Amino acid sequence: MVTKQPRLADVARAAGVSTATASMALNETGGRRIGPETRERVRAAAAELGYRPNTVARGLRTRRTQMIGFVGDDVATTPFAGQMIRGAHDAAREAGFLLLMVDTSGDKDETAEAIGALQERQIDGIVLATMYHQVVEVPDAIGSTPCVLLDARTADGSASSVVPDERGGTLGVLAELTGAGHVRIGHVTTREEVQARAVRLATWRERVSDCGVDPEPLLVEVEDATTQLGYEGALELLSRPDRPTAVFCFNDRMAMGVYRAAAELGLSIPHDLSVVSYDDQELIAPALHPGLTSAALPHYEMGRWAVVELLRRLDDPEAAPVQHLMPCPVARRHSVAKPQ
Repeated sequence: MVTKQPRLADVARAAGVSTATASMALNETGGRRIGPETRERVRAAAAELGYRPNTVARGLRTRRTQMIGFVGDDVATTPFAGQMIRGAHDAAREAGFLLLMVDTSGDKDETAEAIGALQERQIDGIVLATMYHQVVEVPDAIGSTPCVLLDARTADGSASSVVPDERGGTLGVLAELTGAGHVRIGHVTTREEVQARAVRLATWRERVSDCGVDPEPLLVEVEDATTQLGYEGALELLSRPDRPTAVFCFNDRMAMGVYRAAAELGLSIPHDLSVVSYDDQELIAPALHPGLTSAALPHYEMGRWAVVELLRRLDDPEAAPVQHLMPCPVARRHSVAKPQ
């Protein structure tokens, strides 16, 4: 036996209102004419009857499909950046939009094909996400489709974008050290040419110089931001005659290497050496002993912001692009103490 799907007229009858009123209540329109009690009564009736709006018909009326594209380069396969997808999904769902995701591995041709495929499905806008903070150009394939950049930005600010506040996060973790009395703060970082490395390094140099200390003898740069190279770099830094009393690590993986090097040299964290880092990866920072103080990358918050900004641009196509720095809060644990 086929069950007949409830219609809008059925919802209106159950709620004791006209079909037009039921439509405006369910479609978030006519807010000035419909009281909150009436709106809630209509929604309750729709939920009880199992009514689902005809999105195709709505799209013909509003010229919107209630669908957003999410194009990422390896974001889907990056564990800690998966929170960007979750943030974008939650913001889209709360606004009544469906998020359609495509991962392109950063290939330009594949990215253009993905954008074209989404446009063929009449998506309302696109979020372009990168695996890590980058300066990019908006692909030509975007054309006139509303677009927001996530964990990326353009050099000229021509597109709305959100990236982590790398400088603010670095100042935050360094303040944990200087607040405890440290001035000789070493830095173990990578030579990789990425935005995060450049900003964190420049901010560290500035802050250590402000403490009246030459930063250069306290710097170790290695090829990649791995645990093994973090360990090797820390061995070199901590074996110097006038070693630092604290170390700022480029990321949590390198901090793992610093912990290992300190243990091999007989240095206790935080009694003999304080350590802070960046990323606050949930499988590393809280799991180290003692727990690692680290600046958190706000992936979830950035994902939410990107979708909210895209929806704003859908409502106001002439709005000026916004470049947003998302704060990187410090997750305080037990890796910092006063210098001995």
